[in-house]
Amino acid sequence: MQLALDSLDRLVDTLEERGPLTAVEAARSLFATSSISQGLACSLLADVTAGDSRLVCSGSTVSLIGGREDPLLDEAEFVVFDLETTGLSAAQSRICEFGAVRVRALELVDSFQSLVNPGVALPDPVARLTGLREQELRGAPPVASVVRRFLAFAGDSLLVAHNARFDQSFLERQLQLLHGRRLSEPPLCTAALARRLLEGRGRRVGLASLADFFGVSTQPCHRALPDAEATAEVLVHLIGLAQETGARRLSDLRLLAAPRKRRVHGKRSLARGAPARPGVYLFHDRHGLVLYVGRARDLRARLRSYFRSERQRPSVEAALLALERVEWRVLDSELEAALEEVRLIRELQPPANSRSRRKEHGVYLKRRGEEFVVSKAATPLGPIPSRRQASLAARALSLGTEEELDAILQGGPLPRLRQRLDELADSLRYEEAARLRDRIEALERVLERLRRLERLRELDACLVAPGTESGWRKAFFVSAGELRVVRTLPPGAGAMVEVETGLALCRSADPRSDEPLSPEQAEDLLLLDSFVRRPPPELAVLPLDRQRIAAHLGG
Repeated sequence: MQLALDSLDRLVDTLEERGPLTAVEAARSLFATSSISQGLACSLLADVTAGDSRLVCSGSTVSLIGGREDPLLDEAEFVVFDLETTGLSAAQSRICEFGAVRVRALELVDSFQSLVNPGVALPDPVARLTGLREQELRGAPPVASVVRRFLAFAGDSLLVAHNARFDQSFLERQLQLLHGRRLSEPPLCTAALARRLLEGRGRRVGLASLADFFGVSTQPCHRALPDAEATAEVLVHLIGLAQETGARRLSDLRLLAAPRKRRVHGKRSLARGAPARPGVYLFHDRHGLVLYVGRARDLRARLRSYFRSERQRPSVEAALLALERVEWRVLDSELEAALEEVRLIRELQPPANSRSRRKEHGVYLKRRGEEFVVSKAATPLGPIPSRRQASLAARALSLGTEEELDAILQGGPLPRLRQRLDELADSLRYEEAARLRDRIEALERVLERLRRLERLRELDACLVAPGTESGWRKAFFVSAGELRVVRTLPPGAGAMVEVETGLALCRSADPRSDEPLSPEQAEDLLLLDSFVRRPPPELAVLPLDRQRIAAHLGG
């Protein structure tokens, strides 16, 4: 039965993304079959969707039932409920008491309470905790009767509970047994809502703690109706806090209370229509501010991944939670997308992108007397993206003589530093040895980066990527480590005309400057190098040689 319910959830997701489906399409999605007749599809769908209040099967079409109304929070109606049970497992334990309170226009207006005959012995710990007695439960109505009365009391109101997953599991267990269905939507959880609204205040979100924090009139006591009343009062206070954050309607409150996965997953429609093409994408908030810029080889797959994965960097996670609009720009190749991503990040400075991409995030090593220090002023020893790494490297360099330093900076080994490390270890001065080891490792990483950047300043290459239309290509001419020009190559003989132009522009370009690299220039070099060293299948990396380029284009 659980498998069927999970399949229905997937069908609901498909309907939300694609809209109404034919019976055959829905049956293929629901039953994972590639071949089914329309008659059989209609018959099966009518049976399995009959108990799901989210779906309607009309003739040969399956669709979602129109969504619930979205009233203002000051006018909304809730039914806050609480259950007392014989244990913690919905599969093994039983309900022994129902309690519920109706909240309308932020006022407690009605209540529901009933003991339930669990049909099993009441465990002593539960009896002590709740004050319930087995004798009074024996004369109570069975759970099926109480569930029907509770559902009639709740009607179409939004259900609310504290730590709602617990109460939901018991209630849906009974719904599955009685009707083979589940709730049309999960109850709103006041614990999750409090966790979100009280974030940073160091407050516990247990019901007793929240009741004390808000000073509610009813104290929770592990009985269903008093606990439901306390939860209802807490809910009213939380709605007040939500309104202070800008929430106005019931949908805003549900979003605040939803778990991260649901809040993010609910925005997957924002990526609908993205093509399976290279390009860049921009995340916008409700004010139009660009929160994040990224690139993708396949825009559709990349954007969908954000709404399925639980693992995101904190800054990207914050951007996803504030996301209101996704913009994408289709480009001809992954290389072009990478170049456009860098340009947009520099121009827009999105808050969720890594600080290492920003121009101010780069430092240099500078000689001051016999020591080396970290400086923002450009020198040949940089740029280095990490200030901490640069500081450790500077301390390591400051330990050597001038002759040793010159040799090290020319790519020589670090014999004196290694010898000093061995001496410290032999003398059992392990803390000093560990500090020196960290400095040596940082220095080696810095030197390797500097040597790599120096090699890349000599980079000459022509990178040929596909164009928008069939037969068309783009050529990226790199000379002395700089992207000099991009030419669009038409099919046929016209391609070599553009190649000749690109080569001429490279030859006429100013010679390489010996000025220190800026952080942006270093970033550009490393980006180009990543495509030269490991080009994607569609990218050809060629020398700046007319014959070699012509041979490639002719092939």
